[in-house]
Amino acid sequence: MRERADVTTPHRIVFANEKGGTGKSTTAVHVAVALAYQGAKVAALDLDTRQATFFRYCENRADTQKRRNTQLPGPVFDRCHGDTIEALEEEAARIGEGADFIVFDTPGRDDPFARHVAASADTLVTPMNDSFVDFDLIGQVDAETFKVRKLSFYAELIWEARIKRSRAQIDQNKREMDWVVVRNRTGYADARNQRRIDQALTELSKRVGFRPVQGMSERVIYRELFPSGLTLLDKGHLGELGTSHLVARQELRNLVQNLRLPMPGKPEAGEPVRPVTKPVKEPA
Repeated sequence: MRERADVTTPHRIVFANEKGGTGKSTTAVHVAVALAYQGAKVAALDLDTRQATFFRYCENRADTQKRRNTQLPGPVFDRCHGDTIEALEEEAARIGEGADFIVFDTPGRDDPFARHVAASADTLVTPMNDSFVDFDLIGQVDAETFKVRKLSFYAELIWEARIKRSRAQIDQNKREMDWVVVRNRTGYADARNQRRIDQALTELSKRVGFRPVQGMSERVIYRELFPSGLTLLDKGHLGELGTSHLVARQELRNLVQNLRLPMPGKPEAGEPVRPVTKPVKEPA
């Protein structure tokens, strides 16, 4: 596990993929809640001003907390209001003050704010489905051999950002970026397709330097949990879970572990969990 390079600055976890439908926001919410359950102070900023799935999920969670008169661990959260990079950074500094982690959820499209936070990530998480349609975001393959022919624009963008970060790491003591490609919804891919994607990801990861890890399988329960804002980690609030749900919970725990995040010290025994809150208000 990596050491925390700067305890005064929250570790930036950026969930980014220019293609929608990869489970990005659902994964981001579950990771943020999982970190809060482990005692970390988590902030979150949703940069998708149109759909705002992450923000809405957390709003639903806060409403459930109030309705059931209970406390649920989760992030302090808000949606992006600024229209410049400088304003974005001011919002991130405000909401991330005192946090161990700040999670950014980005739109499923090309977006200047998404590019900025992706390039400044300490941990960049790119969820993808096990499909060559999704793989095309990071690399193009030969139609006959399925060998990687070239990097995509997005992969080149992250590659260049990592090079700049490596230089800054020496000059300004910056953290090194860890790029993690998370394979979601693998249950829908057939065995031959999975083998081909395995090979292509392994080949490309050696060229670009990301780490492929297993993510969250396609399950109806993720869509069912959205209105309440609950997650699979909220024991005691979900009723009786089936075997597949327990397997899904373990998948999530494995994912968080494989992200290799620099966790702060565990809270003292008896210390209350940090409840999810309503969005922070704009300063007067």
